Amino acid sequence: MTTPAVPRSRIYLAFAAVYLLWGSTYLGMRFALETMPPFFAAGGRFVIAGALLYVIARRSGAQPPARVHWRASFVVGSLLFLAGNGGIMWAELTVPSGPAALIVATVPLWMALLGWLFFGNGRPGFRAFAGLAIGFAGVVLLIGPGEIEHQVNPVGALVLVFSAFAWATGSLLSRRLPAPPSALLGAAMNLFAGGVLLLIASLLAGEWGSLRLETFSLKSWLAVGYLVVFGSILGFTSYIWLLKVVPPNRVATYAYVNPVVAVFLGWALGGEVFTPQMLAAAAVIVTAVVLITSATASRSAPRLNLSPAARVPQTGESPSTV
Repeated sequence: MTTPAVPRSRIYLAFAAVYLLWGSTYLGMRFALETMPPFFAAGGRFVIAGALLYVIARRSGAQPPARVHWRASFVVGSLLFLAGNGGIMWAELTVPSGPAALIVATVPLWMALLGWLFFGNGRPGFRAFAGLAIGFAGVVLLIGPGEIEHQVNPVGALVLVFSAFAWATGSLLSRRLPAPPSALLGAAMNLFAGGVLLLIASLLAGEWGSLRLETFSLKSWLAVGYLVVFGSILGFTSYIWLLKVVPPNRVATYAYVNPVVAVFLGWALGGEVFTPQMLAAAAVIVTAVVLITSATASRSAPRLNLSPAARVPQTGESPSTV
């Protein structure tokens, strides 16, 4: 139940931020990639967002984090942002933003499976197992044979599947690692640590040797700015706040609203083609996620954390990716 003192208008605005802003980040990433290398763009985004949130948290009274908190943040950041978001950015070099969002929507499926096998969340019921099977079938349908010119790149799609797996693993692991008392500070540290690791990956991948700031288009700069402000700061903090005032199963609906937003924006603003095969895959994947999230919400076992930053309050609750 929501807290009576919280105005419904604030809750609606927060949901709009998580639904629309996180859903729009896939197209934002694609625009950034038009002239920027993937790891550099992602790393810069998260370092800036994490630093800004860190300053805000400290000025709001958060105590300085301990060294153990930073170690945990780099572990979580390596999974959520280096492997998770970094993989998404790289994959979007070859996979349109709409299909990419649909594949990443399988995060709740991985959460349910990994939570059962390795994190003691309990055995999923029949509905959850059905959702797992249907969800993976949807990914196969999305990646599988179609019209040659509209087929999703299989390598990019597999990287997206791995990114979703890493995101889920990081979310579950973050619940067991030490975190600072301030949820906002923990979120800032995760973002900053992930950004630093992405910039290191950018250096090792040779991106820095070919960096020419003058070749970055205004469109790409604006896209990164949008991702920092609207995706990482407003969207992420709205998600954290919602987890404190709204039942988790309601907040988890982001998992099947984001892909719908991403597919629509990719078609409307990005000139992406939406084929009948993609439509069918979208329906299958969204159905699977609904089954998983509703089955999880109905159980009395430990709650499933569906967020990209699961350590706020256990974390932010990334999506969005992230």
